[in-house]
Parts: sequence; C-alpha cells; structure tokens
Amino acid sequence: MRVLITGGGTGGHVNPALAIAEIIKRNQPSSEIAFVGTQKGMENTLVPKAGYHLYHINIQGIRRSLSLSNLKTAYLVLVSPSHAKKIIREFKPDIVIGTGGYVCWPLLKAASSMGIPTIVHESNAIAGVAVKQLKNKLDVIMTNFESTTATLKAKAKIMRVGNPISGDFGRYSKEEARELLGIPQSVKHVVLSCGGSLGAQRMNEAALEVMRDFTSKDESIMHFHASGKRGAEAVRQTAVEYGIADKKNIVISEYIYNMPVLMAAADVVICRAGAMTLSEIAAMGKAAIIIPSPNVTDNHQYKNAKVLSDKGAAILLEEKDMSGKSLCEAVQKLCCDDKLRADMEEKIGAFASRDTDKLIYEEICDLIERKKK
Repeated sequence: MRVLITGGGTGGHVNPALAIAEIIKRNQPSSEIAFVGTQKGMENTLVPKAGYHLYHINIQGIRRSLSLSNLKTAYLVLVSPSHAKKIIREFKPDIVIGTGGYVCWPLLKAASSMGIPTIVHESNAIAGVAVKQLKNKLDVIMTNFESTTATLKAKAKIMRVGNPISGDFGRYSKEEARELLGIPQSVKHVVLSCGGSLGAQRMNEAALEVMRDFTSKDESIMHFHASGKRGAEAVRQTAVEYGIADKKNIVISEYIYNMPVLMAAADVVICRAGAMTLSEIAAMGKAAIIIPSPNVTDNHQYKNAKVLSDKGAAILLEEKDMSGKSLCEAVQKLCCDDKLRADMEEKIGAFASRDTDKLIYEEICDLIERKKK
C-alpha cells in the first residue's frame, strides 16, 4: 500500500497523521508512506524524526484581519493544487489521507480530481475550514466527536472512529514511566504542564507561578513543563528570576518528545484543549486542568473541553478568567484530594475510544478496494 498523508502546522495536526501512519505500518509493514507539509510547520521536525519522507507545498492560511498576506494566500490557493498533482504523480499513492490544517486542502483537492481515494480525519468537535471546503469532494470523513457530524452536511461518508494516537500511549505503567524518568521514590505526585507545540504565553506565565508558589516548595511533587518554541527564552529568564531554575523537582524544556512516558508518570496534567491532547489524556485516564486556546477558529478548543467538563471529567479554566492563583488552587486541589482525582480519572477514561485503530485501518483498505471497482 502506498499512502500519502498530509496535515501540518501544529502538533495537533501532525501527531494524528503520524499515528495513522503507525496504524498502517503495524498492519502492513511493507507499506510505503510519505508526508506532505509546509516548510515552516512542526512536521519538519516530527516527520523526519519518525523516519518518513516529507514533501513540501507552498500554502498558507487566511488572516482574519485585513492583510496583504491574504493576497499571497489567494495566489497560492490557485497554484498549490497543481504543485500537489506533481507530488501525487511522483509518489503514485493508492490513497491520500489528511488530518486538517490548510496544507491538506491542495493535496486532497488534487487527489480527488485525479480519482484517487481520499480520507480526512477531523479531530475537533467543530470541523475546520479546510474540511468544510473539501467535504463534498472527499470519499470519507472520519470524526472524533459525535457532535461533529451535525456540523457537516456532506456527500462524503461520515463515520466516527475516535482519535488516532501513538501506540506508545498506554505502553508504560506509572511505576515503569517514573523509573525511566529517574523520578525518586520520595516523589508522591507528578504534575505535567504544556501549552502546545508552539507554546502559550498566558499558560507559561501561570504555570511558572504555580511552580514558584506551590510545586517548587514541596519536594514530594515533581513538575515537568514544556514552554513551546515561542516562549522558551522568556520562560528560562522568568524561572531564574523566580529562583526555580535549579530546583531538582522542576524540569523545564522547550518541547516534550517523550510525551507517552511523561504522561504515564503524571498524576495531574495541565494542557490546552486540542483534540489530540484530550484523546491522549482520555486514553491514559489522567486528571486534567484544561485551558482552551482562545485563538482558534470557531472557539473549537473551548467546545472540545466543554464536552469533558460537563461530565465532570476535567477542570475547565478559560484563559480570560485564569490567573496564576486560580491555576495554583486547581493544581493543589487535585494533588491533595485523592478521591477527587480518582473520580476524574475514571470519568475521563470513559471518553477513550478503544477500536479507533481497527476502524481506521479497515476503512482505508475498504475504500481502496471500493474505488477499484
């Protein structure tokens, strides 16, 4: 099977794409898989690291405000499908799969026009712009949330499969993960905080206050934090100012590459409400404090998080209402109340989809066969 996968920009699009590639390889090790992305997104780090070839297409998103950049976007919308066709002719895929983001639009549009089977996976509760634009050109739209179907009036087949995540999530027990990370047995609770692959200033600021005022003062708690690329230097400087840079129970990094291990070790997770992240914490059954990004289309992260918080499966803090103090209180509450934490772990675990890999792989194979007839 020859598979061309596209979806880039942020880890929220790249990681499910890599997870789908992993599902295919696990079932058909001889499969040839390549990726298509832009030259600036996270795919340029994550895809080569996973061992796949990455093609590039020059495309960018539309700015919400008036901008000369939108003139360039309009031009790229016109020319990028032709570039995509060249990549398709070179690679000769049996199927093209997208996971959202503007980069998937030209490739899926081109593949559809060439009669090649096409699938898109929409992980958010509200479908993104690219998926909405492509919905009647695709063969199959896979969704994570049941509610997504209501927002799509599409000719394509729509099926709920859950969210594909790396098989490494769930591979390690809490004890195994802590041993791999070298966490002392004297540590009772592990806090993990991150604001996404690019970072989030408000989350970084609040997390640093939590470290300063709570976790750094209690050696029975270990706190891991990922600043993201954009906030790395500012976080490092603030950590020094707060006197926490050299604390043994504080670990600050730019990006977390061993997330399955760290999440397995964690008792409390502080995170954004990207669909991939929520699927990972559900699969791992982790008590979470979710802070949706306000800077996303249709406020979809808030809608993702609301699904969980309405069921008591997570604590929802909106960024506009969040302070270092309110986040600190939420972390302290979860660390100190074992019963509350256990209840939340059970409730969020109920949101995990257990047949995702099987459903995705079978549909890929079935679609290829259907299109041959």
